[in-house]
Amino acid sequence: MHDHPRLAALAVVIRGDDVLLVRRRNPPDAGLWGYPGGHVDLGETVQAAAARELQEETGVTATPRQMIDALDIIERDESGAVRFHFLLVAVLCDWVAGVPQAADDVHDAAWVPLSEVVAGRRPSSKDVDRIALAARDILDLKSNT
Repeated sequence: MHDHPRLAALAVVIRGDDVLLVRRRNPPDAGLWGYPGGHVDLGETVQAAAARELQEETGVTATPRQMIDALDIIERDESGAVRFHFLLVAVLCDWVAGVPQAADDVHDAAWVPLSEVVAGRRPSSKDVDRIALAARDILDLKSNT
């Protein structure tokens, strides 16, 4: 346990009607589907961390576009003491190249239909569906301007 929140970045990559998801190997959320991501290194921007973690976990290259949202993930034990606290910053990224391949600390990596994510057809981390919809809305707004 840390005495402060840990900052992490999530890479949200949408290509066509699909979003890139990974199935986590390690806690928190081991076995659940979510966005590639991980810790932000000292002196590293959230956008750079999202692109780096995406590459490390999936082999996919993307260019960070903009932040989507920030999520507080706080887990407490039975007595109410904080077990862990992560601040996850979701970053919309534009796919550049690569076929998703599970690497680093993920079991699987795949392009998943956005409709499947929104319908909750995979066991997923909290807010994966909401973040996917927010990313799609950003892309729709950009394409209509």
